[in-house]
Amino acid sequence: MFEVRVEADFSAAHFLRDYNGKCENLHGHNYKVYAHVRGSQLNEGGMLLDFTKLKAALRAVCKELDHTNLNDFDYFMQNPSAERIAMFIYDGIVRRLKEDGIDVKNPPAGQPKLCTIDVFETDTSRARYIAE
Repeated sequence: MFEVRVEADFSAAHFLRDYNGKCENLHGHNYKVYAHVRGSQLNEGGMLLDFTKLKAALRAVCKELDHTNLNDFDYFMQNPSAERIAMFIYDGIVRRLKEDGIDVKNPPAGQPKLCTIDVFETDTSRARYIAE
């Protein structure tokens, strides 16, 4: 089994409804995001998935979120937790790569599958979305 990982970052503001604590107030983070792809078969170039394509998809999705108030996105249902942000990024990468003819959500056996998205709000706080 092979795994590749790319990373990107973005800065955004948010607040959490239905939360009793300081995070219910508007605040911001400098998010770090990792996207992991796994598979058992390499292409003719000896790669699982071209870093350039995966990185471009991840960066495009992060650009949608950069310097925004995440609460303005309907997707997050007024609670843009790191967990929901990770799922948003997963969905966005899947959509963008599918437009390029690459199915990383339901690939044939052995082909690259987008398996994990890590979203760090801080260096010590991470949420992970694992595709199953």
